[in-house]
Amino acid sequence: NLLLDFLYSRNHADLQEMKQIKSAVDARNSVCHSAAIFANALMHSGTTVDTFLRENLDWLGRATNWAKFSATAGLGAIHLGHVRAGRALVAPYLPTAAGGGAGSSVYSEGGALYALGLIHSGCGEGARDFLQESLRNTRDETIQHGACLGLGLAAMGTYDEGVFDDLRSVLFTDSAVAGEGAGLAMGMLLCGSAASGKTEEMLSYARDTQHEKIVRGLALGMALTCLASEESADTLAETLLLDLDPILRYGGMYTLGLAYVGTANNKAIEKLLHFAVSDASDDVRRAAVLNLGFVLCASPEQCPRIVRLLAESYSPHTRYGAAMAVGVSCAGTALPEAVQLLDALAKDGVDFVRQGAYVAKAMVLVGAREAKQAPLRAQLEKVIADKHEEPLAKMGAILAQGLLNGGGRNVTISLRSKHGFPRMHAVAGMAIFTQSWFWHPLTYFAALTFQPAALVAVNGDLKVPVMSVNSALPPSAFGYPAPLSDKPKKEATITKKAVLSTAARAKKLQAEKAKAKAEKEGKQADAMEVDGEVKKKESEGGEDQKQGGKDKDKKEPEATSEQLDNPARVVPAQERHVSFLPGSRFMPLKKGAVSGILVCSDDTPGEDVELVAAAVGGGDDSGAKKDEPNESEGGAAAAGGNGGGGDGDEPAPPPAFNFEP
Repeated sequence: NLLLDFLYSRNHADLQEMKQIKSAVDARNSVCHSAAIFANALMHSGTTVDTFLRENLDWLGRATNWAKFSATAGLGAIHLGHVRAGRALVAPYLPTAAGGGAGSSVYSEGGALYALGLIHSGCGEGARDFLQESLRNTRDETIQHGACLGLGLAAMGTYDEGVFDDLRSVLFTDSAVAGEGAGLAMGMLLCGSAASGKTEEMLSYARDTQHEKIVRGLALGMALTCLASEESADTLAETLLLDLDPILRYGGMYTLGLAYVGTANNKAIEKLLHFAVSDASDDVRRAAVLNLGFVLCASPEQCPRIVRLLAESYSPHTRYGAAMAVGVSCAGTALPEAVQLLDALAKDGVDFVRQGAYVAKAMVLVGAREAKQAPLRAQLEKVIADKHEEPLAKMGAILAQGLLNGGGRNVTISLRSKHGFPRMHAVAGMAIFTQSWFWHPLTYFAALTFQPAALVAVNGDLKVPVMSVNSALPPSAFGYPAPLSDKPKKEATITKKAVLSTAARAKKLQAEKAKAKAEKEGKQADAMEVDGEVKKKESEGGEDQKQGGKDKDKKEPEATSEQLDNPARVVPAQERHVSFLPGSRFMPLKKGAVSGILVCSDDTPGEDVELVAAAVGGGDDSGAKKDEPNESEGGAAAAGGNGGGGDGDEPAPPPAFNFEP
């Protein structure tokens, strides 16, 4: 609740960027249209701000079939973590048997169930039963697909036998679409369990079915069960790597990568490099290179060096894998070596390689200084505005915009915790996000990798007191980028100079003509007068320009430090420059900690505490409307509940009503 309130109140996503993307994208191109919807969801992930969707309903309504599924699911990414009102937010789109609107599309219904899982990912107790019931009550494969993905997200890592039985029942219907979702959901449910009995059952069915989508879902599902298992996963990995089916070998690459995530294990790196250059399947080689990023995510400086030669491979699939490997391992680090390698791949002649380079570069630079992000922003704007750019490359640029501005520009991407351990949800989310190569709706899993760049100091009652911390850097060092609408227009400046120059030249020419005419007519006195006026005007104009130049050069010197109000945005590169003010009433119990939610001791516990009010209906810098969805039922910002510590009056009790089951 505290982090949700932080993301809402500090939201700095620029809606002007989305408007530019919308105007540059041809609505008839479904790939770029869907990419714009994905970018908006990632850009506002966790902020609960859906202003862009509300203002562009007609444009959004052009989505059909699976694009409609993705558009509806985007609500889940935007309202990620808003568990108090999660069900109410997607209620208009839920299946009719569960209270949705009559006549709604099965694609909207499936997308709504997927969205509900995204909202409750990591804390799914409130939605798990409902998603199970929805899965049991439908026979439509589209709704089953959405319900499986939602159920997997809500029950991730719980190893619930009842949920596994329901997913297995859907899998055994042998429906390609529903079966793929069931396979992925099984992997999410058993994430990190290394349950050999369950994986044997999944492998057996993968070998029996004729549907590639089911095999691919089960292959990645088996890989997820081995997350951080290391040697315990060696048996399954060897079985998959030696299989004749390239899709199962593809799953074997992910099994190795996820099992040894963050370990930099030499044996795993050696096997992945071997398959990256020897396997006959493009998909397997691409996956082998990509999973080097997972293995090396704890030592990101090594990854660009290891994949540098692979980035020059003749195979575009290998080059794409190298780009994504650097993006996964170096996410949020802004390493110069990674940026340099991706700059070269961004000029590749193959469209999907450029797509991977744009996305990976955004992952590397998310949360970095604006000076480092500015060249990428300019590059992405140019690619998106280019009407002759290939759709796949343009899609990558649009997604990169969403990732670069993720969570209202208040998040970073991290696969590890502060203590160096793998974050299960983030690693699983990144692995499934890379499957968007095959299935675009899986793009929303990138939201699971976001980690709020927040410092939230709380007292013993877990309330947020009014206080400040010191940042020993100028405000511009890690400040938000200037909104696009506030940037000066170059054309206006150039036009102004041209007008002034032309006017001065015209006046001078007119004065010279008048002087010549006066001389010709013998009126010397008049000529001298005209000459004096010209000189006077030129001297006045010169003095005005000189004075204007001096005023322009005079700038207020920027402060060398600033105080950040609680809760504050503190990105990882900024942490070493942030400290609590000496003599502050509230000091963290964990010495030296300057990020995350920090419990603080109170030096004067007997005195009254001024608390930070919850950001209800305000604090939205993107221009979001005051009537955010379902604020009457808790509010977009009020999802923080009493986490913001507001002192307002208690709300009146609701009127009496008759409840009939």
